[in-house]
Formats: sequence, C-alpha cells, structure tokens
Amino acid sequence: MDALSTAKQTAEALFGIPTGFMMDGATYARGGEMGFEGIDFYFRGRGGVLGDVPAEVVTAAMVFFQPATVVAAWERGQRVCSPAEGARAFAECAASWGEAHLPEGVDYGRLAELEGRVVASASVAGAPLFAGWRALAEPSSPKALVLHRMNVLRELRGALHAGAVLAAGLSPLEALMVKTPFMVGLFGWEEPHPDPAPHKAAWEQAEEGTDRAMARHLGVLDDAERHELVDLLAASRQS
Repeated sequence: MDALSTAKQTAEALFGIPTGFMMDGATYARGGEMGFEGIDFYFRGRGGVLGDVPAEVVTAAMVFFQPATVVAAWERGQRVCSPAEGARAFAECAASWGEAHLPEGVDYGRLAELEGRVVASASVAGAPLFAGWRALAEPSSPKALVLHRMNVLRELRGALHAGAVLAAGLSPLEALMVKTPFMVGLFGWEEPHPDPAPHKAAWEQAEEGTDRAMARHLGVLDDAERHELVDLLAASRQS
C-alpha cells in the first residue's frame, strides 16, 4: 500500500478513536475532581504540553477553536494546576480509556511499534501539539501505548490539516462548517455561521493537501507495513 492511500485510510481512525477519551464522561469527572469547570480540562490537558505559555500561544496551536474560548478556559485552568500537571492527568485519562475501550484480539504490540516509528521520525515543523505530546512519558501497557501514540499522530495530522486549511484560503470556522457543522458551538463559535456550500471545494483541496503531507511522514514504513497499520487501526475501531 502506498503512503498516500495509507494517509487516506487511516484518517478516520486517527481522528475518531482518540476522540473517544476526549469526549468520555470519565475524563470530565476526573477534571471535576481536580477542580476544572466544564470542558476546561480539555484545554489544560491537551494544551498543557506547550508549557506555561500565554493563552494566545495555546490559541495559535488549537487552530479551529474560537480564540476567546481558548483564552478564557486556559486562564481559568491556571488556577487549578500547572500545564504539565494538566497534560499528565489528561494523558492518564487517555491511557485508562484505551485499556477500557479498545477491543480484544488485536496485536497492539505490533500496532504500537508501527505507530512509534512514524511518531519518532516525523518532523515537528508546524506541529507544536504533536511535538509536546511526543515528548510526554509513554505508558507501558500495549493498549494504553497504542492509544497514546494514536493521539500523538492525531495531533500531527491535525496540525497538517490546519496548515492546509489556511493555505486553501479558508478560515477555521469555514472549514468546521464544511466538515463538522454540529461542532461549531462546542468550538465556541456563535451564530451567525457562514454557509458551508461555497467553501466545500476549498475544504476538499485542503483535505487532499493534508493527505499528501501525512503521506510524507508515513514513508518511513514500507508498503507491507503500511498495509498492516491500516488493518490494525481498523481492527482497533471494532467494539
């Protein structure tokens, strides 16, 4: 399997599987125990890998969120814990979710190995959250490790997609309206929202650019290994 086909066929798994822990009630119960309000744990946890930075830096990395939403959540999070503590706690939630929700019967050792080679070799250029998550200590359990590295790769593809969206001349909100209009409120964007129809072609161009950029990083694997990666990720989505 060539690298471009692999990029296209792994996109949904890399986005969808880690989203499970980010949306899980247990994650936000843990955030509530720590003292976070609402989804503030998400911003502190995901963005905490950037370190003790101004809120605008986190906003720059979380491209698709309405800026004021990120700033307010980050500043509230400052009163709860350090960025490093938030990131560690969020990563622990990811590990716990992986242990509880990834299905049995998958060779997670092999999947973690393949993911790890892509993670280790990929450039961090333009991908600060990827760089930060890659630097975190990894869990040892195979399921937890697979989920952790999957989330690292999610941050890589997300950064590449953000760059492609902006290069295509789209605003973050326009891109969201094309791909996930049901999420714009959660991302902090208030009405009125733009009509997505005029932006669909540009978004498709950006998605193609994302696939090409991701394929460059998947080139570290050979054809047979990329086929394995696709199959193992697909198996890990089954419940």
